[in-house]
Amino acid sequence: MMKSNEGTTEHGESPPATSASKETVATAYHEAGHAVMAMAVGRSIQKVTIAPGKLQFGGSRLGTCEIKKGRSKGSKDQLEDDVLVLLAGMVSESRFTGVYCPAGASQDLREVSARLCTRAASQRQHGTLLKRMLSKTEHILNDEANIEAIRAITKELLEKTTISGRAVKHHFEMAQRRHA
Repeated sequence: MMKSNEGTTEHGESPPATSASKETVATAYHEAGHAVMAMAVGRSIQKVTIAPGKLQFGGSRLGTCEIKKGRSKGSKDQLEDDVLVLLAGMVSESRFTGVYCPAGASQDLREVSARLCTRAASQRQHGTLLKRMLSKTEHILNDEANIEAIRAITKELLEKTTISGRAVKHHFEMAQRRHA
């Protein structure tokens, strides 16, 4: 982890006061990032957890953010929203670790790549589009209200392991109100 000074990461995040492992804290930031971005693009959350589990086709996962099925609020570009939500975990996690962790986000990145292939005609276009989407994800998550929501959701995940979509919505809306 890169640090700028004692007790904070390169991005100024103070690790939550917890006895959880660094991996668990990073996972909490990761899942909170997915949840906040999902809310930011108008999706509803079923639940968020940092409990380990199994993937459908083998392997394991460290946590998950379950988005409710059904329509999202008037998205202009569903594919872009999907990609933003997928990238948000890695971007949010990097606020704690100081670096992107592609290995930890490998499943998300595979899904991003699959979605972007439907829009990019060449490898070069794919790379350009990925950079643009990553930049947009960083921009959205660097909003003070979204940073506050990520911190609050991370804190609650570390306390409870699993939180409801209602709790996510509460943290997101409270942060938005405080920074309006």
